[in-house]
Amino acid sequence: MDIIASDISKSFGDNRVLSGFSHTFRAGSITAVMGASGCGKSTLLSVLMGILKPDSGSVDRPERISAVFQENRLCENLTVSANIRLVTGKRYSCGEIAEELAKIGLAGCENKAVRELSGGMKRRAALLRALLADYDALFLDEPFKGLDAETKRTVMEYCKGKIRGKTVVLVTHDQGECEYMADETIEL
Repeated sequence: MDIIASDISKSFGDNRVLSGFSHTFRAGSITAVMGASGCGKSTLLSVLMGILKPDSGSVDRPERISAVFQENRLCENLTVSANIRLVTGKRYSCGEIAEELAKIGLAGCENKAVRELSGGMKRRAALLRALLADYDALFLDEPFKGLDAETKRTVMEYCKGKIRGKTVVLVTHDQGECEYMADETIEL
């Protein structure tokens, strides 16, 4: 299903962040959203997901969504595996989760508490949690930030394979990420 944003406007006090934004994010494609810091990319994602209500306009989107936010939003005291199972339920066994973690360089981390992980490890755990959820649309807000070049390449390759054929909105500042991941890029 397409995600259809129609004439979206959103302000915070006197600061108008989005003004009459309209776009159809095509089903089964990856759309990258780029723009300067503070131009409304994260706000747009929040409106598209239904977290923020627009001042005017409407969004038509699938019911089942998954997301990676700018913050990892992991439960620090739970294990990596437990964080993933919070959104996947019993769809994946602990062994399957361990296999997926190994593919993004987190072999052996499934039973570690999130608080014991580095920032880049947390980022990958948050991304994997979103990728393994049952969703029709995926929203990614700078999902590869904080990763070194080699790890980023591995994770982007893994991610691209996992999201093939899914409806994805990717916010990034990185032109290389757009070129590698996206079918379409829009500027805010």
